Amino acid sequence: MPNVPPASGLPRRDQIRKEAARLFAARGFLGVGVDEIGKAVGISGPALYRHFAGKDAMLADLLVGISERLLEEGRRRAGGNEGPAAALDALIGGHVDFALDDRDLITLHDRELLNLREEDRRTVRRLQRAYVELWVDVVRQAYPPLAAPSAEPVARASVHAVFGLINSTPHSHGPNPAQGDERVGLPRDAMAALLHSLAHGAFSAAAEAVAAEAVAADTARAAAEAARAETGAGARA
Repeated sequence: MPNVPPASGLPRRDQIRKEAARLFAARGFLGVGVDEIGKAVGISGPALYRHFAGKDAMLADLLVGISERLLEEGRRRAGGNEGPAAALDALIGGHVDFALDDRDLITLHDRELLNLREEDRRTVRRLQRAYVELWVDVVRQAYPPLAAPSAEPVARASVHAVFGLINSTPHSHGPNPAQGDERVGLPRDAMAALLHSLAHGAFSAAAEAVAAEAVAADTARAAAEAARAETGAGARA
């Protein structure tokens, strides 16, 4: 669902999704009426109810739908046969594409998740947890120092940090034509390459930190053992 004006070739339901996401992101879920969404796609507000039960259903469709899409696409990308490094590269590429092409949905998720019904919010959280676990598993395979049981929290923290980095795109990448944004920013491809590089850098830094900590721990243990041996030798003398 890229951020562009509705296209007449799109099915009506998809047009409604696009415009609802754009308007909710621009003015907030509570600040947009059904009639406005209908007007944006060229139909009356009441006609929207042929496609969605109401605004709550639209929001659920958008947020549950993108969570399902991310997980499905993530599983597809991680399931290749090129190895964990290629799988991680593909995962990063997919999430970067989402962040650059679906900025309205990121904004929507950040601001409007609490406006979902409890059941829908639990569904989103469940899908998100599965998506995170997928990434954690691939990251730990791609960076062997993170595969150690003790390094699992670091791997998980690095995944969340990378999500935070990539998902900050709506606030750092401009312009966003869908919102009338005229800021000057990096071109899309340049921004994608930068995010890709920064994500790999974050995982590499996490792995290096764990490896350095392991070396320091081994050095400390060796020094302690040497000290104990020297103390024992002195006592025997």
